[in-house]
Amino acid sequence: MNAQDRQARLDAAVAAAREAGGVALAHFRDLGALTVESKGVQDLVSEADRETERVIKGRLTADFPDDAFVGEETGADRVDGERGTWVVDPIDGTQPFLLGLPTWCVSIAYVADDDMQVGVVYNPVTDDLYTAQRGGGATLNGKPMHVREVSSLSEGLTGMGCSSSTTPQQLGHIAEGLRAADGMYHRCGSGALTLAYVAAGQLIGYIEMHINAWDCLAALLLIEEAGGRANPFLAEHGVTGGGRIIAGAPGVYDKLTSLLPA
Repeated sequence: MNAQDRQARLDAAVAAAREAGGVALAHFRDLGALTVESKGVQDLVSEADRETERVIKGRLTADFPDDAFVGEETGADRVDGERGTWVVDPIDGTQPFLLGLPTWCVSIAYVADDDMQVGVVYNPVTDDLYTAQRGGGATLNGKPMHVREVSSLSEGLTGMGCSSSTTPQQLGHIAEGLRAADGMYHRCGSGALTLAYVAAGQLIGYIEMHINAWDCLAALLLIEEAGGRANPFLAEHGVTGGGRIIAGAPGVYDKLTSLLPA
């Protein structure tokens, strides 16, 4: 993928994230009017999620009709001869969103040539925009960002994710190992946003037993372009799968990996 095509998609992703973020924010300020459904244990969806995804999908597929699209709410929309794939979570952190908490975001990744090429994570509540393109570095609100330079889990907070796919025993094992290393955990309810915090140096790492591709691909590119390390999630799970994730500052990556249960 050439630099011009990559930049065009980054610009489009930023515009789509801001437009869709405005739609989601309007719903956030009027939560009592939302219709909410359950997709499973600790897994909710609202009309805000669906409307926000429609905005993103409409804009990106109009601008790039030869690209495929994978959205959390609408699933995979493949096209013949696709050049690449947009991978989108319209509101990552639906539960915080529905509870009136500010820790949710729009996540948009573009995958081509078997790699993440563009990543955008946008928090409409704080108006924080995290962006990255492969080989071009990562930014927070237009300024370069970098992971923390640390060598111990005691030197900062580690993000922990948890879904219904994680057993209490697995969660306890990770937390026990982290505290034994004099570390401390952080959880905000959005995997994409927590990973963005790692890229910005606000957290030192992130670990979760199971996360979906649309929740993390954009933010994983942020971390890699900010100088961090992550397991090869895309190679392992593709644009529609899910599995374990370990990401963080290079100095603590191996220590994060050691926290995983066997």
